[in-house]
Amino acid sequence: AAVPNMALSSLGRPGLNSQQSSVIARMYGGTGLEENVSEGFSTRAQVLRDLAAEMEAASRNALSARGFEAEALRIATLMRERFGLGFVDVGGWDTHVNQGGASGLLADRLQALGRGLAVFAGAMGPAWNDTVVVVLSEFGRTFRENGNRGTDHGHGSLYWVLGGRVRGGRMAGEQVPVRAETLFQNRDFPVLNEYRSLFGGLFARLWGLGPEQLERVFPGARPRDLGLV
Repeated sequence: AAVPNMALSSLGRPGLNSQQSSVIARMYGGTGLEENVSEGFSTRAQVLRDLAAEMEAASRNALSARGFEAEALRIATLMRERFGLGFVDVGGWDTHVNQGGASGLLADRLQALGRGLAVFAGAMGPAWNDTVVVVLSEFGRTFRENGNRGTDHGHGSLYWVLGGRVRGGRMAGEQVPVRAETLFQNRDFPVLNEYRSLFGGLFARLWGLGPEQLERVFPGARPRDLGLV
């Protein structure tokens, strides 16, 4: 049976706008292909809607990377004067298809995230010297692209740590050479530095928390001081 189909690898390419689609539909109007063309456009539109809905659901109603810049300014306003701890979720990182490299879907989101962090740092003013920000992802990136040129749902990832007194400009924590034999299942980066250990080490430095207090926050974790602050 003839059925409409859609190659996911084509979704990241520039598509037709509504005017162009209308012109093509009229070209095939009254021909034996009229129904096929109409169904093809409808299928593409439905697939795009479904993927957008899936990404939104995966983000758990989190902010978009573009919306983070305005939110970062609001958070800085509150933390600069009244609050000492804040959290924010930024969604839209499920890049299943054609995420791109130096430019593309993932790069655009990272650029927007970077702008938001820069706005936050600037808005904190002198308080930035007493501020530490940690950026972490709930899932890692695959080292190898999937069949649709995305790197979704990987294993290991990395953390960003920034702040006025952070000893940055370097990679910290356990690292291994990226080779086939060091990849997890020959596909993903391995998990080497657990986030609870990272936070535990930071909390001990920032707030002077002892082993018993850290055990209450992260039961069973081993705090690791990476000398970041």
